[in-house]
Amino acid sequence: MQLACLDLEGVLVPEIWIAVAEATGIDELRLTTRDVSDYDELMTHRLRVLDAHGLKLPQIQRVIAGLGPLPGARDFLDWLRERYQVIILSDTFYEFAEPLMIQLGRPTLFCHRLEVAEDGQITGYKLRMPDQKRHAIEAFQGLNFSCIAAGDSYNDTSMLGQAEAGILFDAPQRVIDEFGQFESTTDYDGLRAAFTRASAKIATR
Repeated sequence: MQLACLDLEGVLVPEIWIAVAEATGIDELRLTTRDVSDYDELMTHRLRVLDAHGLKLPQIQRVIAGLGPLPGARDFLDWLRERYQVIILSDTFYEFAEPLMIQLGRPTLFCHRLEVAEDGQITGYKLRMPDQKRHAIEAFQGLNFSCIAAGDSYNDTSMLGQAEAGILFDAPQRVIDEFGQFESTTDYDGLRAAFTRASAKIATR
């Protein structure tokens, strides 16, 4: 019994914060988990920048509404769903993800919540739990599932390490270099092949 567990941004959809940076001209929002390994540090930086520029949730949601899945992502996800139960494990927020989930056919998503004032100001965030991706994999394994996980950033590496098989997808070279124990691929054909290989190895254990 195998589960496919995927990161969202950078694997199936564009990086939301980079899209917001490009739409608003606020380059300080370009930093992502590809650049900063400490998620709390990254989110503290983002909230400070949002506050300094008066950027509120509705403005960000309008940017997100104009985004779509990465080219080939929906076909890959449909291929995956024919073969596995699929769960998206993301450090994004439900308040951001809804339009993208609709376009992806509403896969199951585990992520976090924002704290938002009545005027739309983002005042904070509430993690579902620290290191939630790894804990989710661990919980699935406790239910006798084997997990194949794919992600692209520092915040995915504990998930990849906990899974029976971990795959880096289109990751920055520095992440690939630091975590050479994981197979790495740059396109969906390669990711399909990596899942197929991992599944076969798990089945023989």
